[in-house]
Amino acid sequence: MIDSNEPLPVPSQAELLNVNRSSGYYLQKPITEADQQLMMRVDRLHLEFSFAGARMLRGLPRQEF
Repeated sequence: MIDSNEPLPVPSQAELLNVNRSSGYYLQKPITEADQQLMMRVDRLHLEFSFAGARMLRGLPRQEF
């Protein structure tokens, strides 16, 4: 999308793409294995308990540990 190695400055690239200029400088952090496992568990719980809201889902992973 936005490439800092291009001759066109980042602000101009952002304007052409109609995105926030700060998004051109953002570097993603890698997701840790523990976070990945927790997200996968929450996804499985959400599929298992499709009726559950955010408050109920929030407490379910804690009960397992």
